[in-house]
Amino acid sequence: MIVAENLGKDFRVKHRGVIHAVENLSFSCTPGRVYGLLGANGAGKTTALRLLATILTPSSGTARVAGFDIRQKPEKARQSLGFLSTATALYGRLTALEVVEYFGCLHGLDQASARRRTLALFERLDISAFRDRRCEDLSTGMKQRVSIARTLVHDPPVMIFDEPTSGLDVISARTIVGFIRECRESGKTVVFSTHVMSEAAKLCDTIGIIHDGRLLAEGSLRELQDRYGHTDLEEIFVQVVGG
Repeated sequence: MIVAENLGKDFRVKHRGVIHAVENLSFSCTPGRVYGLLGANGAGKTTALRLLATILTPSSGTARVAGFDIRQKPEKARQSLGFLSTATALYGRLTALEVVEYFGCLHGLDQASARRRTLALFERLDISAFRDRRCEDLSTGMKQRVSIARTLVHDPPVMIFDEPTSGLDVISARTIVGFIRECRESGKTVVFSTHVMSEAAKLCDTIGIIHDGRLLAEGSLRELQDRYGHTDLEEIFVQVVGG
C-alpha cells in the first residue's frame, strides 16, 4: 500500500523565494483501490507523485511505498512501483522489444525472465506486430503501449500514474483508462493524478482534491456529493478550491 505522512516539498526560486509545492500531504491507498489526486495545473499533483516515486526527495514528512520508507529505503520503494506519465521517454534507436527487456534487467530480472515477461506483455497489449521496430518509428499510441509494458515488466505491486492521458487522442486515452482498471482488478495499489473530472469520477475509489499543494477535501465520489450538495464533480471541485 501507499501511506503519505505530512509530505512536503519546497523549491527555492530566484526572485520569488521559497515555493511550497506540496504541504503536509497525508493520505493512504490500499491494494485493489485507485486513489485520485484531482487538481488544476500547478496544484502540486506531479510534485506529489514524483515524491512518492522517489524521483524527488521530500523537504518534510515521508511516505511508505509497499512498506518501504521513501527516505530510508528509496531503492526498495522504487523496485516496488511502476510510474507512467504521458511522456513515454523511450530510447528512439532501440526496438520496442529491446527497451522493455532492458528495463526488466534494470529491475533485477535475469535475461531469460526479462524476455519471457516482455513477450507475455507484448501479447497481452497487442504489441507483438511491431516489437522489432525502432521506437522512433512508432506512433504515439504504439509508444504508449510500449511504455505500459516497460512499466509492468517487473510486475510492481504499486502503480503511479501522472496525468497519463493528457494530450492523447481518444483511442490512446481509452487504452490507458482500461489499463488502470486492469491494475485495480489485479489487486495493485494505484495512485492517479488528473485534472479531467470525468476520469476521476469513473476511475477513483477515493478522490483527493489538491490545490496550492494542500489536500483540501477527500472521500469517495458519493461522500463528496453528499458533503457538498452537488452531484457534478466539477461543481464540487470549484466549491472546494474557492472558485
